[in-house]
Amino acid sequence: MAQIVGAIATSHIPAIGKAIAEKRQNEPYWKPFFDGYVAAREWIARAKPDVVVSVYNDHGLNFFLDKMPTFAVGAAAEYRNEDEGWGLPVLSSFPGDPALSWFLIERLVAEEFDITTCQEMAVDHGFVVPMGLLWPDCGGKWPVRSVPISINTVQHPLPTPARCFRLGQAIGRAIEAYPKDVRVLMLGTGGLSHQLDGTRAGFINKEFDLLCLDKIVHEPEALTRYTIPQLVENAGSQGVEFLNWLVMRGALGGEVTKIHSNYHVPISNTAGATLVLEHRAAQQRKAA
Repeated sequence: MAQIVGAIATSHIPAIGKAIAEKRQNEPYWKPFFDGYVAAREWIARAKPDVVVSVYNDHGLNFFLDKMPTFAVGAAAEYRNEDEGWGLPVLSSFPGDPALSWFLIERLVAEEFDITTCQEMAVDHGFVVPMGLLWPDCGGKWPVRSVPISINTVQHPLPTPARCFRLGQAIGRAIEAYPKDVRVLMLGTGGLSHQLDGTRAGFINKEFDLLCLDKIVHEPEALTRYTIPQLVENAGSQGVEFLNWLVMRGALGGEVTKIHSNYHVPISNTAGATLVLEHRAAQQRKAA
């Protein structure tokens, strides 16, 4: 049977990808941020995932304002990266896991989630930058298969925090019911607080970010009580990417252990953060 080994939440700012390409990780501006991923990579080496279920938001590469699904799941054999105009290098395609994708899609539809199924899917920096942060030395030969899940955080009306958390719970149930013996890592990407437009451009709310980093570990339900307007007020218009983190956390179920976290501001006018959580079942298996 499949098992969720744990989860990682991370920022996905395109400037990070440019810094990686230009090898600027040790510059004073970037070093505190990149240092936050050493422990995450060490944990991945111990957890040995086979598949990454990556929850992110598309930024116009695959979907645009004329067609914006609330929830979309990739069901392709591979996912290509394309030039978005940020000056980022185009990375090699990411291998998919169609069998797991279709299993998740069927289970989610059975639980009455309306899913857009993508048998072809291009992936942008929201998906690609976290992969580069977590597997920086793979040389384009990605050591894991991927299932991308795109959440609408762009075109209102957005799904509520509570619905995203319930989606995550359904994903967790589906993975645990998958009959193949695979180790799954949940990945939630985006944020934290930031606003790139309007009169609050440059807005960062450190107090709210730290609240989210704390509550999402042992009291995630408290975060599901926010409305979308409240989330925008507290985290900024682009800070609603925190919805991706709630999907990730929902998939883990009840009790988890925080392995590592890092918070650093600013990174390209955004609150950059990393969080590593270990699944309760994985801890019990290690203890046994």
